[in-house]
Amino acid sequence: MLRRRGFIAATAAVLAAPAIVRAEASRVLKFIPQSDLTVIDPVWSTVYNTRNHGYMVFDTLFGMDGAYRIQPQMVGGVKLEEDGRRWDLTLRDGLLFHDGTPVLARDCVASIRRWAARDALGGTLMAATDELSAADDQTIVFRLKKPFPRLPYALGKTSTPMCAMMPERLAATDPFKQLTEMTGSGPYRFKADERRSGDRTVYERFAQYRPREGGTPGWTAGPKVASFDRIEWITIPDDSTAAGALQAGEVDWWELPTDDLLPVLRRAGKIQVEIKDPTGVMGFLRMNCLHPPFDNPAVRRALLGAIVQEDYMTAIAGTDPKMWRTGVGVFCPGTDLATDVGMEVLTGKRDLGRVKAEIRAAGYTDAQVALMVPTDTHYRKAMGDVGAEMLRASGMNVDYQAVDWGTAVVRRENKGPVDKGGWSGLFTTLSGLDLQTPSGHAFRTNGEKGWFGWPDSPRIYALRNEWLDAQDLATEQRLAVEIQKQWWIDVPHIPIGQWFQPTAWRNGLTGMLDGFPIFWGIRRAA
Repeated sequence: MLRRRGFIAATAAVLAAPAIVRAEASRVLKFIPQSDLTVIDPVWSTVYNTRNHGYMVFDTLFGMDGAYRIQPQMVGGVKLEEDGRRWDLTLRDGLLFHDGTPVLARDCVASIRRWAARDALGGTLMAATDELSAADDQTIVFRLKKPFPRLPYALGKTSTPMCAMMPERLAATDPFKQLTEMTGSGPYRFKADERRSGDRTVYERFAQYRPREGGTPGWTAGPKVASFDRIEWITIPDDSTAAGALQAGEVDWWELPTDDLLPVLRRAGKIQVEIKDPTGVMGFLRMNCLHPPFDNPAVRRALLGAIVQEDYMTAIAGTDPKMWRTGVGVFCPGTDLATDVGMEVLTGKRDLGRVKAEIRAAGYTDAQVALMVPTDTHYRKAMGDVGAEMLRASGMNVDYQAVDWGTAVVRRENKGPVDKGGWSGLFTTLSGLDLQTPSGHAFRTNGEKGWFGWPDSPRIYALRNEWLDAQDLATEQRLAVEIQKQWWIDVPHIPIGQWFQPTAWRNGLTGMLDGFPIFWGIRRAA
């Protein structure tokens, strides 16, 4: 935890120091992440701050630009042959890992395989692949069973887990075992020797990183120019302390300031407050579909009638309706696949008496609902608090289990029943961009092989796979309608709305890119 008195003293010392010391301080960026970085393997976890950390340390074959288009990143050339069934991807020259060894095609092949074992779309890509190989040190070859036009999207999407390129020796690690060594080829090195759990994570600029030439930086595409010699992620669980540190200049950037503190930050005069991700954040109730009571689709369907999305949105983002949306279904509002089909299950008249009766009729008999509520991040706690009351009002026996987010991330992988350390429900989030298409984990409804919660909906999974083969937008939109129709029957998870999360940084920083926290392009004004 940041010690406020010591930090202020250190700041005063810097102000009194010679110009050379102040110049050194100007090359350090201090950032408050949304929560402590508890998992450092960006393939093992779908947690967003693990993804954000991953993009600092690891590079990717393709990236996504500010218009959500996929662009080559580590790849220098693409050759498509055999009617779309062979892809040759040629690496750019001069790519190096942080240990000084060159990035080779075989490293990338091993990295793709490890990632694909954990990623929904990656698994689908490998199922369509006859052979993935390194033709030489620079060339990755996919030989496919059938054309897979979304191959670059799969390798360059920003949804978690990211397809991180790592040395073959690390990529050989069991994908279901966390990596402890972070050797990538990205613009920053991970300083394992300076990491202090619950306090800070440190990165230093990789001087031998070669940014892509040409193009415009945007999201994870284009030239990644690192301007800071050192970046420190500082964990400050208390929101008031975080706001005070930002105002005092002890830190430069706060990822997720709370709604109640935004007016204070705006009045400070030296702080920018802005929404950098136009797709927002989408919340939902994830239920454990392997055990009672949520193994019963009828119970999950009944709960749809108890959801009041506005209750969640105001608890998270305040009363300004410009900061959130309700009437939110399965796909991100404002994107090509968003649809209103069946939305009356969430927008119609709420009747808790009817919900209680339907839950009882489905066979619920007071089974304990172990609701994990991460209390170290304001929006997760707000969702959990509102959700716990909703479940109780629906007649359910709720055990409110306050945990930190790191504990929840590990425990949510437990497929056992509650009395064996398992769980029943967890309110969590996805970026709106992650719900732009049905390619991601939220649509991996293939039971125990799917994402945590493990819902089993063969129909949704089949429609999702059909979408991957769609050749035009009209077909994609038709399939999206069918997916949402089936969603209200099987209820893999329950949407609770979309909100827009501002970030806050001191005026001296310029060049901050849109999207999730990205640490290239950003610099300190002279």
